[in-house]
Amino acid sequence: MKDYTVSGCIVTYNSKDKISPTIKSVLEMTKGVPFTLYIVDNNSTDGTADFIEATFPEVVVIRAGRNSGFGAGHNKVIPFLKSKYHVVINPDILLREDSITQLCEYADTDEKIGLLSPQIRFEDGRLQMLGKRNPTVRYLGDHFFHKGDEPSKTMIEYCMLDKKGDEPFPVTNATGCFMFFRTFVFMELGGFDERFFMYLEDCDIARRTAEKYKALHIPAVTVYHLWERESKRNYKLLMIHIESILKYFLKWGLKF
Repeated sequence: MKDYTVSGCIVTYNSKDKISPTIKSVLEMTKGVPFTLYIVDNNSTDGTADFIEATFPEVVVIRAGRNSGFGAGHNKVIPFLKSKYHVVINPDILLREDSITQLCEYADTDEKIGLLSPQIRFEDGRLQMLGKRNPTVRYLGDHFFHKGDEPSKTMIEYCMLDKKGDEPFPVTNATGCFMFFRTFVFMELGGFDERFFMYLEDCDIARRTAEKYKALHIPAVTVYHLWERESKRNYKLLMIHIESILKYFLKWGLKF
């Protein structure tokens, strides 16, 4: 057991019917480090916060009062953090091993590490194609409209699928479904940029981290993501996604 603490945070919004497997897997699998899980509830109307408090008394529930988005929700936990490492966790993540302790052990080897991103797989074991280079118009266009499991040449480049084996490698982009930060780095950056309601806030914070610290992809550590790609089917979420893309390029500059 490590002599420091680790924190994790999940942001929920009307997640009562699907949050239990995630919380159970995170709590049951994280055994090698003293771990505190926070849930920030973005003003759910289905009783999510009450359900979590009643079902998982060991979890710290923070009621945000309003739905201010993914990044702003995660930032609500910053005043409570006293941990060495902090993990951003989606409400549709499953752990099948002690992935958090594994990431702690790797981060312990180098104080210059600010962010670690594990391998992300679907529940059935298929690898998810997620960006690891900074977004461009070409990358996002191919990523957004790509169909099927066979990656295009652009996707191979964007997701660094040509990297083989279990050796860690540097990235400038990481998925927000599971991000492992050195806590002081997350706090120093001010958490997520709250101008992004949802989508691309992860690309932004990973890029900001990589400018000052090491940001690495760790293929040897795997977590499972029940990714539904909702913005491809929901018009409102599609508009939010497009708005976030525009905000990202306004902030960082348009690159094709």
